[in-house]
Amino acid sequence: MSNIEMFINKQLENFSKEDVWMAIGESILKIFLIIILTSLFIKIGKMIIHKIFEVRDRSSLIRTSDRREATLVKLLVNILFYFASFFSFIMILETVGIDVKALLAGAGIVGLAVGFGAQSLVKDVITGFFIIFEDQFSVGDNIQIDQFTGTVVEIGLRTTKIKNWTGEVHILPNGSINQVTNFSLNNSVAFVDVNIAYESDINNAEKVLQELLEKMPEKYEDIVNPPELLGVQTMDVSNLTLRVTCETLPTKNFYIARQLRKEIKQCLEENGIDAPFPRLVMYSRSEVNLKKTKGELGGP
Repeated sequence: MSNIEMFINKQLENFSKEDVWMAIGESILKIFLIIILTSLFIKIGKMIIHKIFEVRDRSSLIRTSDRREATLVKLLVNILFYFASFFSFIMILETVGIDVKALLAGAGIVGLAVGFGAQSLVKDVITGFFIIFEDQFSVGDNIQIDQFTGTVVEIGLRTTKIKNWTGEVHILPNGSINQVTNFSLNNSVAFVDVNIAYESDINNAEKVLQELLEKMPEKYEDIVNPPELLGVQTMDVSNLTLRVTCETLPTKNFYIARQLRKEIKQCLEENGIDAPFPRLVMYSRSEVNLKKTKGELGGP
């Protein structure tokens, strides 16, 4: 009988013993128990994190903005999940019978060697830390990074996720973020150009528009201050252009600009102020040439 056959027979004999099956069953039960306890720990940790921020909101001494709160909550939940999963994995390895200490020692040496080649990863983590620490932008902010513009849906220590208005999610390494434009920190400004025909009474048009603009904050809560009529912006071939500006809440300028155009159009129609239309002068080239010919010949 060969050594391989002897080894197989020995293992079969071991598996036929009741103690071996008891040990296997006990290990499986421990693994299931570890997974269940880890899930409960993560769930309870999430509840505690949310409760902490609810207490901070009710406190008059320590308050954070909603945008920063959403960022910190997601970050802390992610850290909780990673740490709980790591320790759960270590406990499962110990249950199976693997020497975790030797494994960690070997992993430390390997990690040191890998660290020299993972400079970009370290750069991503450090940049992500400063993004969160300096509050450069938060979850829910509308930002622009290079050619990507959208709403921040998640900020991690390594990557940032941006969702644009068509639904695509862009995942950007934090280390690649060199310049950020944040549209959500300050109020925005909406501006609308209104074209008025030269035949219209410009003073009457300005008076009508001014009365309309004073009522706009009552209809739209996103308007911070009443819209302002600046006056004549340009004088084109067939019309005058009046410019209206309005201070709005952050990122609400496009919505308010659309509503302003609608309200202004309806107001001008109700007051009999016509919209301008392009003018086209037509002449017959043959008639012009005939007149020139008659003039040269001295005809009538």
